[in-house]
Amino acid sequence: MQTHFTETQLADPGTKRANDILRACVHCGFCTATCPTYQVLGDELDSPRGRIYLIKDMLENERVPDEKTVKHIDRCLSCLACMTTCPSGVHYMHLVDHARAYIEQRYKRPLGDRALRWMLANILPYPMRFRLALLAAKLGRPFAPLIPDARLRAMLRMAPKRLPPVSRNDDPQSFAPTATSTATPVAAPKLRVALMTGCAQKALNTDINDATIRLLTRLGCEVVVAQGAGCCGALTHHMGREADSHAAAAGNIRAWMAEANGAGLDAIVINTSGCGTTVKDYGHMFRNDPLADTAAHISGLACDISELLTRLDFPQGAPKDLTVAYHAACSLQHGQKVKSAPKDLLKRAGFTVVEPADSHLCCGSAGTYNLMQPEISVQLRDRKVATLMARSPDVIAAGNIGCMMQIGQGTETPIVHTVELLDWATGGPKPRALTDVL
Repeated sequence: MQTHFTETQLADPGTKRANDILRACVHCGFCTATCPTYQVLGDELDSPRGRIYLIKDMLENERVPDEKTVKHIDRCLSCLACMTTCPSGVHYMHLVDHARAYIEQRYKRPLGDRALRWMLANILPYPMRFRLALLAAKLGRPFAPLIPDARLRAMLRMAPKRLPPVSRNDDPQSFAPTATSTATPVAAPKLRVALMTGCAQKALNTDINDATIRLLTRLGCEVVVAQGAGCCGALTHHMGREADSHAAAAGNIRAWMAEANGAGLDAIVINTSGCGTTVKDYGHMFRNDPLADTAAHISGLACDISELLTRLDFPQGAPKDLTVAYHAACSLQHGQKVKSAPKDLLKRAGFTVVEPADSHLCCGSAGTYNLMQPEISVQLRDRKVATLMARSPDVIAAGNIGCMMQIGQGTETPIVHTVELLDWATGGPKPRALTDVL
């Protein structure tokens, strides 16, 4: 794609990066075939190619974003399926993130939108605030039909029926490797890894981190929860709130480097794939910052839990009479290019693994998307649930809490994190979601 940025414009690192990405696009349109919003809405401007044209025009002309441009950029899920299918290597993620930051700085949203986005940015990344909000949502759910704003109704529906108690495993501490006569022998070599405990996940489902710690220590890892680590910054980053997201990311970088400089770290393990995609991109986020080298080092240590488990001697399990439908989170399969590891591990553990049709398409969760764009999100969720149920699974497994919450609203089939099944298969407790149904 031909661009016409001036030398003055290209002096800005964000604009320069956008220019490089735009020039890689050859207008082929392959991205439209895998874009969920284009499939649902059928509007060229709701496809990656259409959004690229809008972004190019906005940035080149240094326009104050208009309502039309903002609407179509807001409708993007950032599922990154377009990056998987693009033959030209267009890094759409960096482009749309830059566009969102540009919009956040220059576009004055309606008061209701500003208030809603402020509330999400100041509640979701903070586990205790989020817990209180979820409790309030449970109380307000009976009144949902009376609320005119579909986004507020979606927030009320999000509240789970029960909130787990706070897990003390999420406190800063270290867990030593374990081995018992009934458990799998400790794997070699021993690794020292930092576990990212996250933010929203700690409020919604404490079983995931607990299962991760049990499994990794059983396989010979020392697991560290670092003092000062918290939200990865993804939620605010995808809202264009760069100052907030970079502050959260910088806190993590410093916390994990303190551990690396102390007793050393072999990996930073992440069990929420949306967070993992962001942490792996810290090197890019801080490329023009004094933290650049440190951020790049942290990104190099980051890995999904399934990636780490493939480095360990994961035991072969006996066949189990349980069919698992594996849902591939977009942030894992498209954002991190981790596709086979979770399925291979589940099969190795003894489960029968099936996949839905169109497994590359998003479930409609996408961070805060299901709250900000509920109508589109519900269509994508129902489509995903239908394809999963067509495989007649006993349980659904996913590697991202957002997907789990989203899909769980559309089916009675239990849904668990992949690591919960792997923990159970190697000596851990039966996942809570399965105890009442299997």
